[in-house]
Amino acid sequence: MAGVTTLERAERLTVFLDKLVLALAKHWLFLVNLVIAVYSGLPLLAPVLMALGYTRPAEIIYTIYKPLCHQLPQRSFFLFGPRLAYSLETLRELLGPEMLTTNSLARAFIGNAALGYKMAYCQRDAAMYSSMLLAGMVFGLVRHRLKPLTFTRYLIFLAPWAVDGLVQLLGFYESTWQLRTITGSLFGLATVWFAYPYLEAGMGDLRRTISMK
Repeated sequence: MAGVTTLERAERLTVFLDKLVLALAKHWLFLVNLVIAVYSGLPLLAPVLMALGYTRPAEIIYTIYKPLCHQLPQRSFFLFGPRLAYSLETLRELLGPEMLTTNSLARAFIGNAALGYKMAYCQRDAAMYSSMLLAGMVFGLVRHRLKPLTFTRYLIFLAPWAVDGLVQLLGFYESTWQLRTITGSLFGLATVWFAYPYLEAGMGDLRRTISMK
């Protein structure tokens, strides 16, 4: 009897795992979009919480995203202030020349009631993940008709993002919020266009395999 009981448990576990994998294969796009929505939404929530006076939850969000983004205020969007973006020179003029003299001081500056509060990640990241979310939602409408972007064309889409980021990183020039937004959006759009059709095809094969059992 013990052997039969063990076999039954193994069969039940197999059935459960098959159902779980089938559910994931059917709803993978919803789950991916949900994860991206949470990841891209929390940095937007941080300045909202600051403006509402919930500083502690906002600070937690900023802390969580610190290892994931530089959070430099001159490369971040600001909400609830007179401007959407500030250059480093403008911030120093408004805050005083002794402020933001190092990257560590700059990262620590969240904002204030006069200038607004920065998002918890930079402008390029905001564009990348927002465009991935929007493109992922649109993909749900064309998932059975859209052909994947070729790898060569994918690299072409990524080239402006890579060049703008690398040249800025090397210190040759300071990019603008418009360029960061455009190049980040191209990255997000191209990534969805390149990867999601392959994911959909793979998940379709997985659904058919499990259904045939």
